[in-house]
Amino acid sequence: MLKQKLAVIASHPIQYYSPVFRTLALSETIELRVFYTWSQTAKGPVLDQGFQTAVKWDLPLLDGYTFEFVPNVAKRPGTDHFWGLKNPTLIQQIETWRPDALLVYGWNHRSHFQALRHFKDRLPVLFRGDSTLLGRRSWWRKFLRQHFLTWIYSHVDVAIAVGTNNRDYFEWCGLPPERIAFAPHSVDTERFSADPEGQDKRAAEWRVSLGIDPAAVVVAYAGKLQSVKNPLLLLDAFSALNDGSHLVFFGNGVLQSALRRRAAAHSNVHFLPFQNQSVMPLVYRVSDVFVLPSRSETWGLALNEAMACGRAVIASSHVGGARDLIQVGVNGWLFESGNLERLIDVLRIAASVGRQRLKEMGASGQTLIAGWSTVESARRISEVVATCSIAHRC
Repeated sequence: MLKQKLAVIASHPIQYYSPVFRTLALSETIELRVFYTWSQTAKGPVLDQGFQTAVKWDLPLLDGYTFEFVPNVAKRPGTDHFWGLKNPTLIQQIETWRPDALLVYGWNHRSHFQALRHFKDRLPVLFRGDSTLLGRRSWWRKFLRQHFLTWIYSHVDVAIAVGTNNRDYFEWCGLPPERIAFAPHSVDTERFSADPEGQDKRAAEWRVSLGIDPAAVVVAYAGKLQSVKNPLLLLDAFSALNDGSHLVFFGNGVLQSALRRRAAAHSNVHFLPFQNQSVMPLVYRVSDVFVLPSRSETWGLALNEAMACGRAVIASSHVGGARDLIQVGVNGWLFESGNLERLIDVLRIAASVGRQRLKEMGASGQTLIAGWSTVESARRISEVVATCSIAHRC
């Protein structure tokens, strides 16, 4: 069988995407090459503004697939602004490889958008993003945004949605249903679910080292300590419980000092620093229930990770993935974003049902998240490439 050559444009190696690329590279139908546009990341760690530290992931992100770093000549390199990726040779490098289809991750960087425009009608152009319609905007901002995005996505043949909220967004941007495919937003579920007995034992030892009673319910947050993630709301809600449960924050960020000051009087609130990827399966297992209280979160892959570790989950209504991943009362709970009283209620319910019931809910979530795997994501992307390549030839 002749393989379809798929060129992928991505900014830099990301721990969530590399497993999908490795799986695609093993496909019998796809020959893959990834073109990374933030070439500076090839040289080592770069500053992560959210964690306020230079991050170098401790898992291999470039093994198992073919890639090129495309020289980035932007004056201020980075992905935090449109002009941060300027790659004069990107189109030439892709055309030299002569792909059958192009998949672009994100349009809001100069080079990525230029590639969308250049390859439209030359190749099947696929797009991958996770934007949603969640969050409040004035009517005129919505109007202008919709018209602008309709023009942007007119350069895309098929958008590959990561979930239901993302599909709604693509439809709102003018793409008809037949031009929207689905491939689940995924994490390496096998890695997070591996060695459950060993990981649970080490997690129990970690809890003891923090002075946590073995019978106590533990609530956890893991991520950047910044306003958009709303960890202060979680702390305020937890502080109202006074029921013997514990709260553990894993991470760093601009709100770290404010959180520590506000929690100073609470011996059952614990702070641990940023943990690298190899440790994250253990991090989630320290908790009985994981909370993602974000004001705005296009997906929230921490939910996938926590569920793969067999943990019950709580998320705000502005976490994009919650719509697909949380079945209320079965594997977790939802609360209205920013609603302190509702979050207090949900935390009280979680603490009151006890560790055994939370474990059962976590098992339900682990079963659900198995369908949101790296393998499934790669399989569905392969199907889209095959269908689009045939249609383009015809």
